[in-house]
Amino acid sequence: MHFLVFAAAPSLVLAAVPLAQAQPAGKVVQVKIGTVSPLSGPSAHAGKDIENGARMAIDDLNAKGIVLGGSKVQWVLQPEDDGADPRTGTTVAQKLVDAKVAAVVGHLNSGTTVPASKIYANAGIPQISPAATTPVYTHQGFKTAFRVVANDNLIGRTLATYTLGTLKAKKIAVIDDRTAFGQGLADEFVKGVKKAGAGTSVVSRQFTSDKATDFSAILTQIRARDPDVIFYGGMDAVAGPMLKQMKALGLRAKLISGDGVCSEKMPLLAGDALVDDKVYCVVAGGVGAAQEAGLNAFTQRYQQRYKLPVESYAPYAYDAVMVFAKAMQTANSSDPAKFMPALAAVRHEGVTGNIAFDQKGDLRDAAMTIYTFRKGRKVRLAVLH
Repeated sequence: MHFLVFAAAPSLVLAAVPLAQAQPAGKVVQVKIGTVSPLSGPSAHAGKDIENGARMAIDDLNAKGIVLGGSKVQWVLQPEDDGADPRTGTTVAQKLVDAKVAAVVGHLNSGTTVPASKIYANAGIPQISPAATTPVYTHQGFKTAFRVVANDNLIGRTLATYTLGTLKAKKIAVIDDRTAFGQGLADEFVKGVKKAGAGTSVVSRQFTSDKATDFSAILTQIRARDPDVIFYGGMDAVAGPMLKQMKALGLRAKLISGDGVCSEKMPLLAGDALVDDKVYCVVAGGVGAAQEAGLNAFTQRYQQRYKLPVESYAPYAYDAVMVFAKAMQTANSSDPAKFMPALAAVRHEGVTGNIAFDQKGDLRDAAMTIYTFRKGRKVRLAVLH
């Protein structure tokens, strides 16, 4: 997948030092972890969320005094801005390869994650996306590609089931922003609706872009079909203004979407168009009651440190860094060639739940959380598997 513009934190210019099997006692070595996300543009708030979550993990690791190969490790974060642009994404991916990072947390958007993954794969550097949901990412056959969220196949089916079963929708309109994330999610949702069978139909399929601001033409066409639900595949920067225009046109349909809309910024973007139970969205992850305390503790720490709410992805970025660190400790090395097998076989109880990967690098037994908005706040409705 796949967000106020924050200035990117200054990169630390440090030479990466691959760890040998044995180092002189007392030596400190640096292990550099890269993060890539949009730190500029409409999705900068989501991108900064990823960087912030990863930075918390880096600081926690440094506080533990971890030793690899006989040497104490200084963990270093190198954040990069891809602007949610595929071409920029490949440029900064090569920059991280040249910087000899041990691993990469990113990217956010599916459209940047997929092309960048080829560069990391060629360099043998493992990548964990905390947000990208397109199935294409992990279906390319790269041993370096992993993610800690569910993919669009599962998200689309879950949203379709919830829309039909819980919201009882009969007529559905579908809009997507033509990005890899938005179109892919919308396609999977439509498949899920069609699979559900009789009684429900997709009455309109419309398209916009991730930079659009005027939706009057497509919403007027949709209004003529009087749908119960509008599904939108895309991000909050477009969904918020779209909601305002839905209200202006008298469209009473509920808006359903994925994690790109499940942000703390949605109330600001949508204003008074975000009435209670108007928007339903799913985050590609979730914890049960037994693990809720850990996620709540992380959220409180994040808010205290950054004076900001968690948008969506910070806990997943935090867990991604911790999973890399666990694999390195298992292999007693930060050399990607040596810790990659441990990464593929990792079992980690993170703040977002239990993390283990299947043969493709997808999350096993991925959970999803359904949210709505009430009184300008995101409210959790259910955790689904």
